[in-house]
Amino acid sequence: MMNDTWRTTLLERQRWMTFLLPFLVFMLVGALEPTPEEPGGGAIGLAIPYSYYPWLYAAKIALTIAAVVFVLPGYREFPLKLSPTAIVVGVVGGPLWIGLCLLDWEHLYIFPFLNNFGAGWIIGAGERPAFNPFVELAGRPAWAWSFLAVRFFGLVAIVPIIEEFFLRGFLMRFVMERDWWEVPFGKAGAFAIVLGTAVPMMMHPGELLAAAVWFSMITWLMLRTRNIWDCVAAHALTNLILGIYVVATGTWRLM
Repeated sequence: MMNDTWRTTLLERQRWMTFLLPFLVFMLVGALEPTPEEPGGGAIGLAIPYSYYPWLYAAKIALTIAAVVFVLPGYREFPLKLSPTAIVVGVVGGPLWIGLCLLDWEHLYIFPFLNNFGAGWIIGAGERPAFNPFVELAGRPAWAWSFLAVRFFGLVAIVPIIEEFFLRGFLMRFVMERDWWEVPFGKAGAFAIVLGTAVPMMMHPGELLAAAVWFSMITWLMLRTRNIWDCVAAHALTNLILGIYVVATGTWRLM
């Protein structure tokens, strides 16, 4: 009981923790992830091989879950409710994200332009691990399916929560008022609305077009329903559709 009281008091005094802590844990561990071309952790002198990706991803999810559990009292300040609009946005958003990613305009048009100025690496920074467990873990089907279950849990349950609480619960309110936690969820000025799309675009440099359109849709949803769990639910549905598409078609570069 004392621990719960201490934690609740801490979260009330440091309101940013509810919205930033899980996101920061996820991003910091994720920065160590390898890709097929590059070992992970090079920025801090490590060389994590691609074959270690499932272990690193599982550790990332476990640590993020621990952070989510820690800040759970802060999440409870937002009533858990859903609207049909969130379901529609999430279902429409899945094919929309996939279709815009498959156009690959970022590599066809934006990369050559940026490369003229030595900045082509910006698009390359958005490369995903694209880990296909049925190839990389061939001969170990139990391991492959176990990792896929963890990957889907992260994609559908963890990412939507931590991204939406960071982007819309914190960032878009933080730029509006000094006492940002007093800003009602769903209220946003012009700069906050622009930031709600611009920051996710920077987080998804290899999918700029998809991020611009899709995150703008979620901002519209936020303004319409003023309910953070609608944003989380729409995000989760889109990610679920994306995950199913990737597994069904083998387009692992999208995940």
